[in-house]
Amino acid sequence: MKTKRLIIATILGVVFGFVCYGFASSGGNVISPALAANIILGRTLIGFGIGISRFSFKHWALHGLIMGFIFSIPAAFGAILGPEKPEFSHSMMFISTIVMGMIYGFLIELITSVLFKAKQ
Repeated sequence: MKTKRLIIATILGVVFGFVCYGFASSGGNVISPALAANIILGRTLIGFGIGISRFSFKHWALHGLIMGFIFSIPAAFGAILGPEKPEFSHSMMFISTIVMGMIYGFLIELITSVLFKAKQ
């Protein structure tokens, strides 16, 4: 295991967790503390999963997208359990949670592998 990669990816997961929390709470939406913790820890888990993963794909970008997808599935099912709002249906919340998880996974892998050169 490469410790540098694990630390960088996990820290980036925390950072993107707060970014995601900022997006979720924008527009006057009130976010409960439990949901805030879920959002931040979910994105942190994506970073940790990317950092510890030994799966080898043909390209780093594919690794980030797939890991973001896998680790966003539980949060996506949790998103459909909440109350439905006129601006976001349950299916929209499910899909957007997975898509944003894939984007965050890609960005975490990009910064970890390309900028910090912490290869698998």
